[in-house]
Amino acid sequence: MVAALAAAGLLAAGVAVASPAPASAEPGAVVISQVYGGGGNSGAPYTNDYVELFNRGTATISLDGWSLQYTSATGTGQFGSQKQDLSGSLAPGGYHLVQLSAGSTPSGALPSADTTGTLSLSATAGKVALVRSAAGLACNGGSSPCAPEQAAQIADLVGYGTANYFEGTAAAPGLSNSTAAVRAGGGCADTDDNAADFAAGTPAPRNAATPPAPCGAVSPSPSASPSASPTPSPTPTPTGDPCEVPANRQIAEVQGGGDTSPLAGQTVRAEGVVTGDFQAANQLSGFYFQDPTPDADPATSDGLFAFARPTLKDVKVGDRVLVTGRVTEFNGLTELSPVTAVDVCGTGTITPKAYDLPRADGAAFEPYENVLVTFPEPLTVTDHYNLGRYGEVTVSAGGRLFQPTDRPGVDPALDARRSLLIDDGSSTENPAAIPYTTPRAVRLGDTAVGVTGVLTYGFGDYLLEPTEQITFLPANPRLPAPSPVGGNVRVASLNTLNWFTTLGSRGANTAEEQQRQLKKIVATLKGLNADVVGLMEVENNGQTALNALVDALNAEVGAGTYAALTHPFPGTDAIHVAAIYKPAKLSLVGQTRSSTDPVFRRPPLIQTFRRAGGGQPFTLLVNHFKSKGCDEEADSGDTDQGDGQSCYNAERVRQAKAVLGLIDSMDLPNPLVIGDLNAYGEEDPIHTLETGGLTSLSKRFVPAAQRYSYLFDGLSGELDHAMACKQLVKRVSGATIWHVNADEPRILDYNLEYNPPSLYRPDAFRSSDHDPLLIGLNLPGGKG
Repeated sequence: MVAALAAAGLLAAGVAVASPAPASAEPGAVVISQVYGGGGNSGAPYTNDYVELFNRGTATISLDGWSLQYTSATGTGQFGSQKQDLSGSLAPGGYHLVQLSAGSTPSGALPSADTTGTLSLSATAGKVALVRSAAGLACNGGSSPCAPEQAAQIADLVGYGTANYFEGTAAAPGLSNSTAAVRAGGGCADTDDNAADFAAGTPAPRNAATPPAPCGAVSPSPSASPSASPTPSPTPTPTGDPCEVPANRQIAEVQGGGDTSPLAGQTVRAEGVVTGDFQAANQLSGFYFQDPTPDADPATSDGLFAFARPTLKDVKVGDRVLVTGRVTEFNGLTELSPVTAVDVCGTGTITPKAYDLPRADGAAFEPYENVLVTFPEPLTVTDHYNLGRYGEVTVSAGGRLFQPTDRPGVDPALDARRSLLIDDGSSTENPAAIPYTTPRAVRLGDTAVGVTGVLTYGFGDYLLEPTEQITFLPANPRLPAPSPVGGNVRVASLNTLNWFTTLGSRGANTAEEQQRQLKKIVATLKGLNADVVGLMEVENNGQTALNALVDALNAEVGAGTYAALTHPFPGTDAIHVAAIYKPAKLSLVGQTRSSTDPVFRRPPLIQTFRRAGGGQPFTLLVNHFKSKGCDEEADSGDTDQGDGQSCYNAERVRQAKAVLGLIDSMDLPNPLVIGDLNAYGEEDPIHTLETGGLTSLSKRFVPAAQRYSYLFDGLSGELDHAMACKQLVKRVSGATIWHVNADEPRILDYNLEYNPPSLYRPDAFRSSDHDPLLIGLNLPGGKG
C-alpha cells in the first residue's frame, strides 16, 4: 500500500514514503488483493484478466471518483493511458472484483464482476496502481517518474515480475497464465513491500458477494467459488491497545547487511528494548533500541535509532518499545525518521556486546551500528581537540597514537583500527558544561576501562554514545616542573602561540585575554627557569612585545633577572623569533646575528654565549621553519607530495641546509639549533640536519613514549627540536620535554570565548599549543 508518497516523492523504483490519505479513507484501507493478467491465454483458468480490491480497514470506503491504472513493467507508456474508473463502496473486510479484457482462448468465467472494464494486463510482469482520482497519471514510475503530487494520488501499487516501480525492496513475483499475485492474509497483509506481501498462487477471484473477512479475523482462503460460505474463527474484540499492533519488520531487516538500509524510504514498525535515551532537545532528540532476539546473520546490526523527542513518547532505558517510522539514512546513519508512534509495551534487558580493539584487518563497525557495546580493555585518550566544542574525545587501545613521520614503526592502518571516537550524546555546540573536566580536565594519556555505550555513526565517523559514566584515570599526571636535566647551564625553547601586544590580531582580542595569556607564558618561563630561552611566535613589532614579556617575567622572578636580545634582522612576517637570557649566568660573545637569505621567512636569531666569568662558548640558533599549511602560493615542489610531510617540505629542507651553511660560514662555536622546525622526527628537514652533523637531543635523552611536543589530528609528534654539534653533545647533561600544553585540552587556554570561566588558571598548563624543551649543559669555566 502506497499510503504516503507526497512527503518526498516517488522518483525511483521501490521507494515509497508516506503522504496523507483523503478524508474519506483511512491510510491503507483499500488495497489491491489480487492481480491476474493471463486471462484467455493458453492454459488459463479464466477468460478475463482481473484485479481484486479489498477493504482492510474498519470503515466503509467509497470508491466513487477512484480508478485503476496500468502500464507495462519497463516501457515508456503512462499509467493514464490505460485507466478504468471505479464506483460503489467497500465495507470492512469486503472485496470488489474488477473484470478486465478477455483473451483469445475462452475458458472459465469470473464470478460476477463489481466493475467491468477493458484494461489488458501482462500475464507475467506489469504495474497496477489504485488511484484516488479519475484523472490519468502522466507518469509510469520508471522512465517517467511520478511527481510528489502524482504519487500522492496512488492508494496502492503492485509491481510484479520485472516491474521497475513497486513498493518496498522488490516487486511481487513474476506471474504466468495460470498464476495470480495474491496478497497474504486474505488481503490483510500490508507491509508496503510487494515482494513480502504477495505470492504467486492459483487465481481465486472474490467479489462483493464473498462473505466479508475483516482484518483481525482469520481470513478465508481464496476460493474460485464466490458462493462458498467459509466459517471464520470468532473475531477477537479489539481492545485499542497499540501494543497489539505487532512489528512488521525485524531490526536486522531494516539495517540489512550493507552500509545502507534496503528498506530506505519505507514506513516500518520494529520492536526492541531501549538501550540509550538521548531524547532531550539538547541531546540527539531520540533514542536507541535493540532487538533482544537478534537474527543469526553477523553482517546485520540489531540496533536502531529512533528520531523521537519525549513529546511523542518519553522512554527510558529498559523499556520494550514498538516504534513506527520511516527508514532514513541520515548522514550515513540508519534511523527511523520521522517517527509516528512509540508504544511502550513492557520492559527488557540488553547485555552489551564485548568488543576488542583493534578491529580485525578489513573489519568494519557497521554490523554494530546502533548496538550496545562494551570495550573491556584499557583505552587511552589520544585526542581532545573537540572536547569543548562537541564534547568529543578519541581513545585508542595500546596507548596513544603518533604521527607516522615522527618515528619508525607507526602503522596508520592499525592505528585507525585501534581508535574510537567518544561523543557526549549532545547536539549542543560549545556547551556550558563540558564532560570529562571534573575533578580535572582530561589529559592525553589518561585511561579508562570498560567503556560502554551505543556505537553509532555521524558526519563520517563511527562514534560511541556512552550509556554509563566514563571515568578516566590520571595515567598521565601533570608535572609541576620539568624533569631534571642537570648541568650548569639550562637552555629552553618555547613557541608562545602568538604573544602579541597588538590586540585583535593574532593573539589576544581583549586586554583581559592578553593578561590571561601573559600570566600563563610567565608561569611557563618561571617553571623552566632556563638561563637562555629561544622564543617563537612573538609579535614582530620591534622590542615592544618582547620587552613586555620580559618586564612581566622579571616582576615575578626579580628585577633584572632576564634581558632581551635585539634581533638584527627580524624579517617582515607578523611574527619573529626572539631570545631572553639571564645576564648573571651568561655573557654575550660578540654581536647578535641573523641572515638575510630570502629562504628564511622568519630569519634565525644567532647568539654565542659563555658562562659568566668565562669558559667554553656555545652558539644558540633560534629558528622557526615554514609551517606545513597548504596554500595557493606553494609551487609544484612545495605542494603536498603525499608522503606525510605536507606542504612546503622542500622549503623546510632548504632552510635546514641554509642553517648548516650559516654554521659553517660564520664558524660558529658549539652550535645548538633549537626551535619549532615544523618537521616531525623522521622527516626530511630533520634528516638533513642530522646528515649535516647535528644530533637530536630529544632522540638521545627523551624516552620515545615521552618524545612529543605537539598534537595534530589526534596524532602526537615532535615539531620542536634541539640539535647540537658533536662536540657540544658531549657537554649535554640531559634533555626533557615539559608536557604542559600538547596533553592539555584547548579549553584551558587564555581565550574567553567558549571556555568556561571556572577552568582558567594562571599557570603553565595550556599556555601554548607546543610543549617547551629544556636542555642541560655542563660547560667548563666561569663562575657560579
